[in-house]
Amino acid sequence: MPLARQFSARINASVMDRLERRGARAGLNKSRLAERYIDEGLRMEDHPGIVFRDGPAGRRAALAGGPDVWEVIAVVQVSGLPGEQALSAAAQWGSLALSQVRAATRYYAEYPQEIDERIARNVQEADAAEQLWRREQHAAA
Repeated sequence: MPLARQFSARINASVMDRLERRGARAGLNKSRLAERYIDEGLRMEDHPGIVFRDGPAGRRAALAGGPDVWEVIAVVQVSGLPGEQALSAAAQWGSLALSQVRAATRYYAEYPQEIDERIARNVQEADAAEQLWRREQHAAA
């Protein structure tokens, strides 16, 4: 993890109050929450069409109005197709515009470890669910 550096800023009182309330709900102190919002804001500005969502698996990058970035990248990777064909296949899979798939791949190009970890976690969870299903089927036989 990169070294932390101190930063001081004057923030409107109502914004600070909202940040403190949101931090309390999220279980984060206001400094960590502000850092997350700054980081995500910079990422969204650098990668138009990318937003961040909360969910059962935690906070993750997603296409605005579309699937998570990791889902799009997983489809591109498993398509077995080269370049543009893989992107087109992912667009068709998700009923996405090609520009949305490109937004996901640009984000992935800058943050591959983050997305690869999400994909690996999904594969592990799917494998565990399949193993459980197989044991259930064997027990019921």
